[in-house]
Amino acid sequence: QVRLVESGGGLVQAGGSLRLSCAASGRTFSSYAMGWFRQAPGKEREFVAAISWTGSSTYYSESVKGRFTISRDNAKNTVSLQMNSLKPEDTAVYYCAAVRSWNSATYYARNYDYWGQGTQVTVSS
Repeated sequence: QVRLVESGGGLVQAGGSLRLSCAASGRTFSSYAMGWFRQAPGKEREFVAAISWTGSSTYYSESVKGRFTISRDNAKNTVSLQMNSLKPEDTAVYYCAAVRSWNSATYYARNYDYWGQGTQVTVSS
């Protein structure tokens, strides 16, 4: 069992930065790859970024590549998402999630085992 709690969301102007954090409970955190997803009103939940168990590999969606950076600290059971050059279209509820596998399935929300409650990110123009 893994419990995930996100923090760090808020309101920021376009071009600004935010750093999201996700704290995980449980001693098996390093056994899970971690992902960030987001969901805007009226839209499906979409993949943002993922990081492998050790942090040696990462995936990003094309819409955030070069602007967002995912990282993890297995000693502290945390995963972070540094978001730079934010755009109004980045506005959404952001969720962190845990998954056992590290392959193409990592892009799909349906494959994840555990989810946080989400944190709101609002980017004003």
